Amino acid sequence: MSMDAADPADGAARSADTSTEAIAEQWRDDLVSALDVVEDQPLSERAASYAALHDELARRLDSGPTGAA
Repeated sequence: MSMDAADPADGAARSADTSTEAIAEQWRDDLVSALDVVEDQPLSERAASYAALHDELARRLDSGPTGAA
């Protein structure tokens, strides 16, 4: 087999990596937006908002894939 031939598995892996990176970037953008909203609130409301954000992040973490890939 020639070393110059492209392995289809390499393309699939790159596509999966790109998809995973896009999801991670979207989650990061969502988090930054949520933090901006919390920071714009009056101080007396921030603790409850941070607690709600914590709960949402914990739910996302708990619902994610488990085990080693």
